[in-house]
Amino acid sequence: MDYRPINFRQKLALFDDRWAPKVLAELNDYQFKIVKLEGDFIWHDHQDTDEAFIVLEGELRIDFRDGAVTIGAGEMFVVPKGVEHKPYAAREVKMLLIEPRGTPNTGDQGGERTAANDVWI
Repeated sequence: MDYRPINFRQKLALFDDRWAPKVLAELNDYQFKIVKLEGDFIWHDHQDTDEAFIVLEGELRIDFRDGAVTIGAGEMFVVPKGVEHKPYAAREVKMLLIEPRGTPNTGDQGGERTAANDVWI
């Protein structure tokens, strides 16, 4: 067993790519993923799971078909399963995602923005 804490800043410094979550840890069937975001993402949903967004640095807006929510550093928001959403970051955002293992970042939409799953850092 490795008894060292996971340092978000140290792990975030290891990569520069955007919209490509990296797994830090697992808790039962859930993964904790860090990711850097900038710009506009695609409309998508996750039919089988909620998705937790925790902003570590920056400001993230999540658009919904009927409104939007803005999350700042030190805040979180849970998008309920089946709710279509589109994240947007005017400037770089560093965040933590919590979702079940194997959850694609683009939901069922697929396409070129779909990141590889289970990439550990």
